[in-house]
Amino acid sequence: MKILAAQPKLVELVQEAILAEIASGKLPPGARVIQEQLAQELGVSRQPVQQALLLLRNLGVLREAPGRGLQVAPLDLEHVRNMYDVRAVIEGLAFRKAAERNPQRAAAEGPAYIAAGREAVAAGDVARMIQADMAFHAFVYELSRNPLVAPAMDTHWANTQRVMGEVLMRDERPRDIWDQHEALLHALMEGDGRKAEKLAREHIQQAADFMIDRLQREAAPA
Repeated sequence: MKILAAQPKLVELVQEAILAEIASGKLPPGARVIQEQLAQELGVSRQPVQQALLLLRNLGVLREAPGRGLQVAPLDLEHVRNMYDVRAVIEGLAFRKAAERNPQRAAAEGPAYIAAGREAVAAGDVARMIQADMAFHAFVYELSRNPLVAPAMDTHWANTQRVMGEVLMRDERPRDIWDQHEALLHALMEGDGRKAEKLAREHIQQAADFMIDRLQREAAPA
């Protein structure tokens, strides 16, 4: 068997770093992504950067730029709508199972995730807000004790992060997101699976409606 030359963990870290720049708006749609520059900024060789860029291109986050190279792809309205449809189902299941199977752990550990999210909002740091949001949802996936939930969501997180970044940068009331998260946590702590699933679906649907409305308005001719 051929020896693998690249370090998978390093490629993953580079991919996450590039995605964070895109999600935070530092690399907006249409921005060219220059391999050599990224390698220098991240302090790594060009090989892991090249592989990370190819992965992001395959996920639709990047696309071929005119001439040569890659650029940040615009968000696609239909893809966003489909992604949120799928996410609402998976998240609803995860929150319901988490409430039914792990209310004690939700009560013991959940408040720290809410506090971290509110601190990120207070700091106005979009990257931290995204990280806190992802950490809270990953915590719920773990509480669900369904090992298929996290892998199912992994395929959507790259584009989900982008959409979250757009929402957080444009939403004048990001604090409301953590009010919703806190309500979700209380449903988990109460062990109320039906309520947790309902709130989770509503939470995802509100984010979807907000982002789709933004995309439609931006796509409309002036």
